[in-house]
Amino acid sequence: MLKAVQGETMDRRDFIKVVSTAGSGFVLGFYIPYTNKLNGKTVAPIIFEPNAWIKVKSDNMVQIIVAKSEMGQGVLTSLPMIIAEEMDLDWSKIIVEKAPADQKKYGWQMTGGSNSVSGGYNKLRQAGATAREMFVMAAAQEWGILSSECKTHNGIVIHESTGRELSYGDLAKKASLQKVPKNPKLKAKQDFSIIGQNVKRTDTLPKVNGTAQFALDVQLDGMLYATVVHSPVFGGKLKSFNEASVNDISGVTNIFEIENGLAIVTQNTWAALKAKKQIEINWDEGEAAGLDSEKIRKDLLDASKEKGGVVRKEGNVKKALKLSENQIEAIYESPLQAHATMEPMNCTAYVQREKCQVWAGTQDPNGARKIASKITGLSKKQVEVNVTFLGGGFGRRAFNDFVKEAVEISNEMKKPVKLTWSREEDMQHDYYRPPSLHVMKGAFDQNNKLSVWKHRITAPSILFSQIVKMPFPFKEKVDIIAVEGAKHLPYKIPNIQVDYQMTKTLIPLGWWRSVYNSQNAFANECFMDELAEKVEKDPVQFRLELLPKSSRDTGVIKMVAEKSGWDQFKNGPNYQGISCHKSFGTWVAQVARVSVENKKVKVHEVFCAVDCGIVINPAIVKAQISSAIIYGLSATLKSKITIKNGRVAQYNFDDFEVIRMNEAPKIHIYLTESDAQPKGVGEPGLPPIAPAVVNAVYAATGNRIRELPIKLS
Repeated sequence: MLKAVQGETMDRRDFIKVVSTAGSGFVLGFYIPYTNKLNGKTVAPIIFEPNAWIKVKSDNMVQIIVAKSEMGQGVLTSLPMIIAEEMDLDWSKIIVEKAPADQKKYGWQMTGGSNSVSGGYNKLRQAGATAREMFVMAAAQEWGILSSECKTHNGIVIHESTGRELSYGDLAKKASLQKVPKNPKLKAKQDFSIIGQNVKRTDTLPKVNGTAQFALDVQLDGMLYATVVHSPVFGGKLKSFNEASVNDISGVTNIFEIENGLAIVTQNTWAALKAKKQIEINWDEGEAAGLDSEKIRKDLLDASKEKGGVVRKEGNVKKALKLSENQIEAIYESPLQAHATMEPMNCTAYVQREKCQVWAGTQDPNGARKIASKITGLSKKQVEVNVTFLGGGFGRRAFNDFVKEAVEISNEMKKPVKLTWSREEDMQHDYYRPPSLHVMKGAFDQNNKLSVWKHRITAPSILFSQIVKMPFPFKEKVDIIAVEGAKHLPYKIPNIQVDYQMTKTLIPLGWWRSVYNSQNAFANECFMDELAEKVEKDPVQFRLELLPKSSRDTGVIKMVAEKSGWDQFKNGPNYQGISCHKSFGTWVAQVARVSVENKKVKVHEVFCAVDCGIVINPAIVKAQISSAIIYGLSATLKSKITIKNGRVAQYNFDDFEVIRMNEAPKIHIYLTESDAQPKGVGEPGLPPIAPAVVNAVYAATGNRIRELPIKLS
């Protein structure tokens, strides 16, 4: 926290005492730049640094540090907006910078789980309010008045009765001397002037003019280029390779084995990727060599016949089923999915004797720092991880395997190395969303009221996979992530049972946008439509009858039904379907309008109601929800990963298809007014889209789709 600027040094007499307030979520530390002892000339600007995220300069510019990774979700705008609101800053005088990996200074820097805003909201508000109050205290001291006589606006402290003004820059030095307020007063929502506004994104211009730095943009003197060839079979090991098989490719510098495969180091990326395709390699394919998608499906079906760990039990499902003469059962299936980020995995690393530098688009900077420290033998303080922009994350870049490889190669070469995976390596060596199978049972009583809901989830676990290797925290070996979106079913049904049966797999598994919520919502909301049809009820009305009138589920369902004109819409030639799902603290309901022609589904419109609590930036929320819908549509209509002989069968976007621009529907997004704490929006837009589309397809064709992606026979 205490450091000189512009390369100058200071002795102890030039420092102001550091005051720790770690218990409230931030550390106060600042300094006054020293002056030349002979002529008193200031050689460094005054900077007031009230905590790890804020630096106020004497020229009134305010630097806000963002400790989350920007992968398109807008954190370089939304998080500074929270601080700027409480500090009463002039947005035009804000400079936003990405934080390097430093867990001690910035805390939890993992970006995922839609928790950047929800996890940082209170902490960042308090940080901003603390700084604001210290400026007010400084101004009041300067004028010899009470702090209560002052107000703030656009980075200025104003004495209301006299109209006197002092800017934050003018007050930087004096603010540094103030006692840190323990409980700064936060603004009331009605006083917000920045939060809730469509503030322009801070990362738009650099992305448009090309100055935004992704890891692929990093250029270092003397840099080498590399790629890695991984075993085509999961868990396979390198036996041998023929280096002479690439002798005709100019620029090949070195080829050697690393833990994850074979590293090819060259003078340029093109030579590396060309050698990767051409080199002759012998692999020990290991025990996964016979694995295929049919066996995976059979394992899921077999396991689904066994009782799993019960995560929710209300009433007596067994007894209620015996009493019912009106029952329904269905099995829903979701396949493996790749992340397929537009930017393939890459990292630039430079290992030197006394330090290691890393440039990576990573969702887990401190994990990358730990890995680099372990490989090089350097302390974490000697490892610098620079977090660049991410060309897509979706959970994939929470795994730092690509960082590990880059550091290994640079450590061997003792030179800076830019590692780039080919698209094929990226597609076939992902951490995949697990496959899952859902056995659903429902029953009605004599009055045609839904009396039973039974949901058995069968899927391999990310938490307890061979990759993550976490111990079982529960007696019945229940993965708490795998039951998200199923355990807390909002509908009021007297007899409910949800259980989870875990299967094992040799396939590397990982977090995928909304993770298991994407699968559980598909099963839940499609089955809800089946149940509604069983008793000849409108899908919207059926859901509302099972929900408390005051619930937030009811709120978004009613909103999307009204905005879409659900009751007035007449099916044909387009057809509609609805779904609702809560994930990551946010409620989302969607209505999809589709047509079916020549066995092809076209999604024309999606109406979406969102209740995420207080909205920081409406434009960013709508962009994230739209992005999640498009991402989910790809998995609904087109993409899946299949396994053959232990290998991923898909190579590129020609056989792992995603939604193209001309296929994208018109999306209408409506945000509720709320005083509740803000929650995540990066993922919650995805889970409802598959069931909404599938329910619409049933309305169009009369065919129940219970396996994704949609295939019409």
